[in-house]
Amino acid sequence: MVQRVAIIGAGPSGLTSMKACLEEGMVPTCFESSDDMGGLWKFKEVSEPNRASIYRSLTINISKEMMCYSDFPIPSDYPNYMHHSKILKYFRMYAEHFRLLEHIQFQTFVKSVRQRPDYARSGQWEVLTQNKDGHEERHVFDAVICCSGHYTYPHLPLKEFPGIDTFEGKYFHSWDYKGPEEMQGKRVVVVGIGNSGGDIAVEGSRVAEQVYLSTRRGAWVVRQVSDNGLPLDMKYNTRFVHILFQLLPVNLLNWFGEKKVNAMYDHTMYAIKPKHRLFSQIPVFNDELPLKILSGSVVIKPNIKEIRGSSIVFDDETVLDKVDIIVFSTGYNYDFPFLPENAMYKTGHRVGLYKHIFPPTLEHPTLAVVGFIHALGAIMPQAEMQARWVSLVFKGKKKLPSTNAMIKSVEKDTKVIQKSFIVSKRTPLQVDFVDYMDDLAGEIGIRPSLLWLFFTDYAFFKRLLWGPMTAYQYRVTGPGKWEGARKAIFTQFDRMYEPLKTRKMDDENSGASLAGRLFKLSLTAMVGGAVAYYIHVRNPTTIPKLLANLRPQTA
Repeated sequence: MVQRVAIIGAGPSGLTSMKACLEEGMVPTCFESSDDMGGLWKFKEVSEPNRASIYRSLTINISKEMMCYSDFPIPSDYPNYMHHSKILKYFRMYAEHFRLLEHIQFQTFVKSVRQRPDYARSGQWEVLTQNKDGHEERHVFDAVICCSGHYTYPHLPLKEFPGIDTFEGKYFHSWDYKGPEEMQGKRVVVVGIGNSGGDIAVEGSRVAEQVYLSTRRGAWVVRQVSDNGLPLDMKYNTRFVHILFQLLPVNLLNWFGEKKVNAMYDHTMYAIKPKHRLFSQIPVFNDELPLKILSGSVVIKPNIKEIRGSSIVFDDETVLDKVDIIVFSTGYNYDFPFLPENAMYKTGHRVGLYKHIFPPTLEHPTLAVVGFIHALGAIMPQAEMQARWVSLVFKGKKKLPSTNAMIKSVEKDTKVIQKSFIVSKRTPLQVDFVDYMDDLAGEIGIRPSLLWLFFTDYAFFKRLLWGPMTAYQYRVTGPGKWEGARKAIFTQFDRMYEPLKTRKMDDENSGASLAGRLFKLSLTAMVGGAVAYYIHVRNPTTIPKLLANLRPQTA
């Protein structure tokens, strides 16, 4: 029976893992190498080895309602897109509210995690730690949860840039970037058009003589401020949109999405159009980059072919002279150096984990990885869902399939990922946010039944179908049910509007119009009919069985 659990890392995944273990009666001990919680979101003026690092101005690109834990809403007066300092405050409030701080050992580095000599019988692990004074200590735990994340080991592929050893200026990885001060009056090249590369190019362009943004593949760049000023994810990350993705051809969805994105700014005209389709990879979120390109503050360039002293030659043979700084925003390597080699195996580019959590080849389900997931959605609710399931497996309330069944599932997942998304060694993993959350929720017994709600609570059904995919809906029923979940869902837009009410305005358009309500109702009916027809064609007995056994899901 699992009683004592070691948790590696006190970031967002580690915090929710501690809470899940406590709720199941286990005793967690969290080892955090830094002097504070927050993981990635704990800003340091100097980057520390073996830790994630952020820059001074970083603001999250997920809105607050979409990133908060399912039973602890972010304060209503907090901005929708939060600065890292606000995010850290939220984590502290969460830790204090659920009394997690007493379970964290700060400034304690985990050197190794190894199976005990009697592992075959006990499933236990030996954890070797080192404190700030260099003192080592060995601990025995019944189970281990790895929450170390995947932004820890910067990838700096200097061999791919011939002549880098001749460069006369300064170069560094975005992991080391803290602010634009040293770019003042300089000519800067940023390599890589991901979220960090775009942010650094925009911020640097305010003080630099000129910024050039070099990209090999290009990227789809979308705005965080969506239609009518709503946060993008609250507008489009909904169950209704997800249903459309299940029913409509992906080429049609790509065409429609690309047309909408290009209506804001034509990606071909701005020289940033990528080789991949819109929904094959998570896009870059940046509202300012198009303006910087339009104003000439940022100039888009192709991949670097060669470096000659202070000059850079690009693939199109253009030459840029007198370059002072190169910032490599080239991603991260992922690794778990403290784990034994036999604990993990590779499938494709990714680590082979059952449901992206459990190593399938271990004899006992007492090692889990939480937070090592990538989707078009925040890590906080995904890690929380993973941790809730892990705690039930540790306690024996939920069982894993056989090793062979898990390996087959992992290999199938790998094929689906490779078919649906653009993956590489640096970006080995991407899943559909709604599918993944619902899958784990089904394992736990907390997935809401839309069909049941349609007949029993239509007002609530509408909010789950049309509203944003916030995590509160996974606290409505089953284990861990929270009485405040329903209210949180009905008031989520109130919390979204609250920080914008800084000046009293006459509300001339309060409430939804009749036409708008009729439009939504008709769309709901159309989608419902399409879903029913789709199910009936594939399996004519499904709907009669559902109607005959209509009842809410329970654990």
